[in-house]
Amino acid sequence: MSEPTQHETAPDSPRTIAWCAWHQGLSGTARLVRIIEQASGPGAGLYACAPCREAYRLVPVADQP
Repeated sequence: MSEPTQHETAPDSPRTIAWCAWHQGLSGTARLVRIIEQASGPGAGLYACAPCREAYRLVPVADQP
């Protein structure tokens, strides 16, 4: 297995906690994986933690082509 070339967060950046939409709990490793757009009104974003991203093969929005 190859080693990741990027860290989850930079060592000096503040830690953020978000709600993982997959396991329904808070996580310090959650990243935005889906954007839900609506015709009118605000859209929404779904976040997934590192274990759920791996288990469900979810790619963070920032890493999508």
